Amino acid sequence: MIRKGFAHRHYAARPLVLALWLGLLTLLLCRPATAVATTPADGRDGGVVTLRGTVRDRETRLPLPYAAIGLSGTDVGTVSNADGEFVLKVDLHRAIPSQGATTVEGGVVIEVSHLGYRTSRIAVDAADASRSLTIWLSPVSLPLSEIIAISGDARAIVDQALSRIDQNYTDGHRLLTAFYRETARKRRHYISVAEAVIEVSKSPYLLTQDIATDRVRIHRGRKLLSQKPSDTLAVKLQGGPTLAVQMDIVKNPDQILAPDLVDCFHYRLQSIAQIGDRQVYVVAFSPRVILDFPLYSGYYYIDVETLTLTRAEYSMDLADRAKATQAILRRKPAGLRFRPVEVAYVVDYRLTESGRSRLHYVRNEITFRCDWRRRLFATEYSVVAEMVVTDSRPAAPHEIPAREQFSRTHIFIDDATFFFDPDFWGDYNIIAPDESLEHAVRRLTKGRRE
Repeated sequence: MIRKGFAHRHYAARPLVLALWLGLLTLLLCRPATAVATTPADGRDGGVVTLRGTVRDRETRLPLPYAAIGLSGTDVGTVSNADGEFVLKVDLHRAIPSQGATTVEGGVVIEVSHLGYRTSRIAVDAADASRSLTIWLSPVSLPLSEIIAISGDARAIVDQALSRIDQNYTDGHRLLTAFYRETARKRRHYISVAEAVIEVSKSPYLLTQDIATDRVRIHRGRKLLSQKPSDTLAVKLQGGPTLAVQMDIVKNPDQILAPDLVDCFHYRLQSIAQIGDRQVYVVAFSPRVILDFPLYSGYYYIDVETLTLTRAEYSMDLADRAKATQAILRRKPAGLRFRPVEVAYVVDYRLTESGRSRLHYVRNEITFRCDWRRRLFATEYSVVAEMVVTDSRPAAPHEIPAREQFSRTHIFIDDATFFFDPDFWGDYNIIAPDESLEHAVRRLTKGRRE
C-alpha cells in the first residue's frame, strides 16, 4: 500500500483499485499523512546471535539474490535480498543441528540453496556474528546425457504432482512465523515501504484443498511514505499479508492448478534443473485456450524423485491488455489512464526435516504505467510484495481466532504505524533490505522524526 503526497491538483481523492488474484492494488490521490506513532520492540530471550553475509556464485563471484538460507534441523530461515545479502538471527540454545552435520562446539549449521546450485552447508558459532560471511554456491551443470534422456508426458508429470499433495506436503496444523514486505516505486524511486512480522495458521495439505481455515495475523508492522508533492499517486495493496494463503498454489489452486483450469494450458518438459541437492523437472506451461479472463505462462519445478511441486514462476498473459486491465483494475480516479506492463509471481516450497515440504517464499510484482489524459508521457510504477517463512511449529486447528485475522479486504499500510526504532524487529528474522531500499528508507525518514 502506498500513500503519496498530493499537491497542485484539485482532483477528488477517488481510489484506483487493481484487483489481483492474491489481493487488491489500490491507487489513490491523497494528501500527505502527518500522524507519526512508534511501536516499541518487545525483546526475546537471549542466546540469539545475528549472522550477516552475502551469497555468491563460486565461478562468476556475482551475488545470488533470493537464495534460501536455513538453520539445519529447524524451520528457522530467510532469503537473501536482491544484492545477495542476508541477515539470519539464530538462537544457539534452541538450534538443533542436522544429524551428521559438521559443527563446532556451541555452533550450528546453516544451509544455503538456490535454483541451479548445490546446497552449501556451513558450521557457524557466536564468533561468526562479528564478521561478514561469504557463502559460495557451486553451479550445477547436468550432463548432456541426462537432459537428452528426459522422457515422459509433461502433463502427466503435473497430474502426478497434484495427486501426491497429501503425501508430499505438511500433514498437520502449523503456525508459521513470516516476514512480509511491500514496496512501491515511481520509476526507480521508492515512494512507500511497509513491513510486518506476521503469523500464519496453516491447516494440513490435502487432495481436496480448503484454505478457508488458513488465517493471517499481524504481529507488528511499520510503514514509510513519501511526502514529496510530486508523488501524487497512492498505491495500496489490499490484503497484502494474505499472500501466505492466497499464493500457496498447491493449497489454493484456483489460479492455475484447479481441475477445471489444468486443461487450459499447454505443457512442455523443457529440461532438468537442480535445486539444492535435488533434481527437478522444469515444465513450461502456456495458455492453450482463450477465456473471459487472462491466463498465465511460466514454469513448474517438480522434484524428479518425489514429484513434489517445489517452485513455480509465472506471469499474466497481457496479450489482450483490455482483458488484463479488467482483471486487475477495479476503479480509478477520473481522467487517469492505466496500462499493465507485467504481473509476475514466484512461489517456493522448502523441504523440511520430516521429508515433507511447506511454503517458504512468495513474491508478486506488478508493473504498470499511468498518465493523465492530454499528457504526452506516462509514468511507470511498480509494486512488489514478498513474504518469507522464518519459523514454524505445530499448532492447534484454530490457533488464530477469526476475530484476530487479517482480512483480504484490509489494507495493511493503513494500519501500520510510522516508526524509526532501529531495534524494532528484535530477534525476529527479516529479509535484509538491499542497498537501494536502505537508501530509500533514509530518504523517506528524513524530516519525519519527531
